Amino acid sequence: MTRGVAELVESGAIEVPQAYVLRHVTGDWTELDEPDRRRNEQAVLNGERIFSVFKITATVKIYVITEWDRSVTTLLLPLEY
Repeated sequence: MTRGVAELVESGAIEVPQAYVLRHVTGDWTELDEPDRRRNEQAVLNGERIFSVFKITATVKIYVITEWDRSVTTLLLPLEY
């Protein structure tokens, strides 16, 4: 996770960051619109980057991104993208 997400964890805004990774890797992309969900489904099959967005509060979101080669999954704030 990036520093911004770590600060959310330290402040208690995110209690279990692993929960978002679990949702991401199990294909729970319910917070994405339909075209982005389809893009992720294709990315899983074609070995491309997988991207999720999760609302933490009404004004705070985090991104979860798994790289195309599946070497790393990162939690980050949109401004850190």
